[in-house]
Amino acid sequence: MVSAHPSPESLCAELDRLVCDHVSAAGHELRRHDLVAEGFNPVFSPYERLNHVGDLEAKLREMPELVPHVEDLRWCDTLVLVHPTWWGSQPAIVKGWFDRVLMNEVAWTLPEGKARLSPLLTNVRRLVVVTTHGSSKLVNMVQGEPGKRIAFRSVRLMFNTRTRCTWAAIYGLDAMDDDSRRRAVARVMRRIRRALG
Repeated sequence: MVSAHPSPESLCAELDRLVCDHVSAAGHELRRHDLVAEGFNPVFSPYERLNHVGDLEAKLREMPELVPHVEDLRWCDTLVLVHPTWWGSQPAIVKGWFDRVLMNEVAWTLPEGKARLSPLLTNVRRLVVVTTHGSSKLVNMVQGEPGKRIAFRSVRLMFNTRTRCTWAAIYGLDAMDDDSRRRAVARVMRRIRRALG
């Protein structure tokens, strides 16, 4: 599980806690990274760009902070992302996690003479995104839901070809009263229970 929100009082933080509680109660083993609490650096460095397709062991020696993220991705069968949607997409810290952790020899490889990446995280068979949107569903549809496309049309390609995807989103958060918010959280948790058992 990878989560990211700078405020522990946010709805995302509440959803994060509820999903963790559900996963634990269901008897699943959970490894979790709170990117903000960990101080994850989302910046894709010049070293990473120059060694983008370089030797994995050498890269991880140079960037030891990525080792637990890589190990946990290689271990899991389900990846759960919990984050707000800002400017139509994932926050910079989550996008930086994609850039830095879903690297060559971890998430993908490009076989010589081929034009298409081969996925390496075939252990991942379920991708779940839990997110909040200040704007309405209509506004997000007009924008083309870029965050959803990044998760399900790009990130998902690094996983097993049969990976199932679940989008559990709350739209229109900025205009919700407390009762509407409670109902929205209940809807998301029903989706989570169906997705994660």
